[in-house]
Amino acid sequence: MEDQIAQMQAQLDAVTAAAQITNTMFAEAYYYLTIPLMVIIHAGFLLYEMGATRVKNVLSSGTKNLLAFAFTIITFYLFGWWFYWALPTFPYDLASGAGAMGISGIEYANAIALPWGESAQYMGPNMGDRASGVFWGAFALFAATTASIASGALIERIQTVGFVICAIVLGSFAWVVAAAWAWHSDGWLVTEFGFHDFGAAGLVHAVAGFFALGILLNLGPRVGKFNADGSANHIPGHSMVLTVVGLMLIIVGFFGFLMACIILPGEGWSWYANAGTTIYGTPITLSALAFNVTLAASGGIIGAWIITKDPFWMMSGCLAGIISVASGIDVYFGSHVIIISVVAGMILKPCADWLEGFGIDDAVGCVTVHGTIGLFGVVVLGIFGSGLPGLGAFAEEMDVVNLSLYGQVVGAVVMFLLGFVPGYVVSWLVHKAGMLRIPEAVQIKGLDPVKVPAQAYPEGMQSPESEA
Repeated sequence: MEDQIAQMQAQLDAVTAAAQITNTMFAEAYYYLTIPLMVIIHAGFLLYEMGATRVKNVLSSGTKNLLAFAFTIITFYLFGWWFYWALPTFPYDLASGAGAMGISGIEYANAIALPWGESAQYMGPNMGDRASGVFWGAFALFAATTASIASGALIERIQTVGFVICAIVLGSFAWVVAAAWAWHSDGWLVTEFGFHDFGAAGLVHAVAGFFALGILLNLGPRVGKFNADGSANHIPGHSMVLTVVGLMLIIVGFFGFLMACIILPGEGWSWYANAGTTIYGTPITLSALAFNVTLAASGGIIGAWIITKDPFWMMSGCLAGIISVASGIDVYFGSHVIIISVVAGMILKPCADWLEGFGIDDAVGCVTVHGTIGLFGVVVLGIFGSGLPGLGAFAEEMDVVNLSLYGQVVGAVVMFLLGFVPGYVVSWLVHKAGMLRIPEAVQIKGLDPVKVPAQAYPEGMQSPESEA
């Protein structure tokens, strides 16, 4: 009998081990696949930005975007990942010590998030660590997304080197600090204010949008955008088709973006053994995303269509609809999503026109779509989601406050400052160094003929302005 029991126990252990391996490999594959889905976001931004550009500047705009992607990924590897783990409790803990979960602080970051020394084992191939690389990859694509978001606002007049410097600061520092404070379970915005931003409406979109605003104030408008009396001229891109298709690809990539925000069950890093959660340890299902992403995209299109029949703003409304509900897309029901996303689509074009009235040339509506709508989404959740738990399983032990309108407003203010202040300061320094704005003569001739050893349309499609 004892031999039979021992044999059965061995078989059970073998089955359990096999099940765990299967679960681990599924989790590994799940996050791995979010990475190429998020690369589609960058393909979308590339098409979107190049389509919104005049023929004479197409390749220059695309090159700028590609370089921002590349440099942001590498700098995120070198130091951005470290900031995420080191700074969740700063400045509440000026020493940046470990928070209640014990997975933050400078000492912890030094142990797991530096690509040299002992921690390098977690920053490269390691048969004993199947999680770090795929998590890092997802976060690195979040970082690169912020650079792509800001890129479109600045087309046709920013120097490539100057933009790359700004993109590195945005993607490997400003956004990372926002994520440390507002996503990490030890982040002070979460533990002290109950801040909730599941889909990163504030910490990705708003930060990137207002970082772009800071740059725009130092960069100035494109040549010919404004008349002497302050009135604005419309400067159309060369291909509405590319722009609209690019925006649709961004929507495709959004599904991967939001997938990467889910914590799968059953792993050492999971909140629960048998339930998926948000990054805050609160419940979520892929079903919620299926309902809410598709409804939000549709509502945003309809809202923009009510105000303007312009396909550009309708597709921008599609993106704005998703951003407007991203903070609470894990908890909203369809009725919430439809109302919020339609409103977001309706206010989109008026907000962009209002900003332009101040003499700010945002070529693609980045500040409005990502910045304004991002903050709108963060604050609206404080109305519809007030009282929801700030964290999941360990909230009571950690004395974490619940989600509230006050906490969401505080978070929105922080996101604005984390975007705008670094964007303004860094671009001011770059401007003083003479590396920010393209000279007027080059803008008139076109950036491609001067800076790019290739033609976007070699068959002969040319810009009348460049011929002149």
